[in-house]
Amino acid sequence: MEFYITAIMLGLCLSSMSVGIFISMKIFNIPDITTDGSYTLGAAVTAVLLTNHWHMALVIPVIIGVGAVAGAITGLIHTRLKVEPLLAGILTMTGLYSINLIILGRSNVPLINVATIFSHLHFFVNSTYNEFAGAVVFIAVLVLIIAYVLRTDFGIAMRATGNSPSMAGAQGINNNKMKILGLAIANALTALSGYLVAQYQNFSDINMGIGIVITGLGSVLIGDALIKWGSIRSIYGQLGMVLVGSVVFQLVLAVTLTMGVDPNLLKLVTALFVLVVVSIPRLSEKVKVKT
Repeated sequence: MEFYITAIMLGLCLSSMSVGIFISMKIFNIPDITTDGSYTLGAAVTAVLLTNHWHMALVIPVIIGVGAVAGAITGLIHTRLKVEPLLAGILTMTGLYSINLIILGRSNVPLINVATIFSHLHFFVNSTYNEFAGAVVFIAVLVLIIAYVLRTDFGIAMRATGNSPSMAGAQGINNNKMKILGLAIANALTALSGYLVAQYQNFSDINMGIGIVITGLGSVLIGDALIKWGSIRSIYGQLGMVLVGSVVFQLVLAVTLTMGVDPNLLKLVTALFVLVVVSIPRLSEKVKVKT
């Protein structure tokens, strides 16, 4: 049972990244590969600051700041230099690998005997339940804040930019500025996932972000399928479904491991699962057309 609770916990920790990918992919229609680098960036900065005896609450604004800078750099490369968003993200992600290695100083930094956000919670006798409660509260507050922002005039302008750039421009909205800010927010959320996962796993590794964008993409696609199935229009409901998608994705991987699949094949299983999630809606549409 605790194995599945661990999977749910990891899903909650990664759900911040899933919300970030939801913003970049579903609101702005930008496939942002910066995620791989900004996720590790958040974990690396967290590990370094915590091992230097920073309080975990003071680390949060730093993580948000460095993640936002990473996203803004991608946005500037895309909007100012007219580089395709996919390539812009790849360039930023590649540069972040070296930056993350410099920050860590080595390939792996353990967080053993270091005070973390999870070790400070004492709601229950069982430490696992304390960690779960802490993750739920942290993510719930974060999602409520993001949902509120997306309902403000600023958030509506962001969504308008993604839906119809020409119409948004006609209304006086600076599309380039909105894209930069949107990618900054998305990668700040991704860095927060690195902040949570590093503390939950008690280490930060230079390679922990490799392929993580696939995990986030799979979570968003599952959430998107739930949104369409439930005809959910509320932004609160949509972000909630993205959280559910993140947890479901991790549970699927957990079930895969309990079935005896070689852990070395987990990345392959992840890629195939995302492929299936992407393919089902398209195959369903083809069946409908034929009938």
